[in-house]
Amino acid sequence: MSRKPRTPVNLLQIATRLAGVRSLWEPLVAYDPVSRYYARLAAEPHFEAWLLTWVPGQGTDWHDHGGSAGAFVTLRGTLTEQHARAHSAPTATIEPKARELGTGAVRSFGTRHLHKVTNYSLEPAVSLHVYSPALVEMNRYQPRGEELDLVQTQLVGVDW
Repeated sequence: MSRKPRTPVNLLQIATRLAGVRSLWEPLVAYDPVSRYYARLAAEPHFEAWLLTWVPGQGTDWHDHGGSAGAFVTLRGTLTEQHARAHSAPTATIEPKARELGTGAVRSFGTRHLHKVTNYSLEPAVSLHVYSPALVEMNRYQPRGEELDLVQTQLVGVDW
């Protein structure tokens, strides 16, 4: 079965544009001390957008986006992104240098990007994420020294 070609989408431009529409995301900002809070902002034919909030100490596990490309904007606070260089599945190598992404910072990534995002600051953070195509699955990885091993595939509607 052949796949339809993907419609080109400028995710960084979409994320920046949505970030500028404060009336879209600001009323949805809420914080959950137990787990990261998230709300879907848009579900369009060629992309989807999510608002995420992070209290100090909250973060993701190592993960990829199941073949979706993405971009995100830090709307408030500071997030730290660690990333890994993908090899042939199911392994990757953790890059030693992390990126600090303060308010206004933007980040885009391709379909093979693996990362871990954490709020190490003392203040809550808010970010806006855009994916194309829409997320269908996410793969979770476990560190083994400087390497990452695939440990789980999570499916939309089943695992989240």
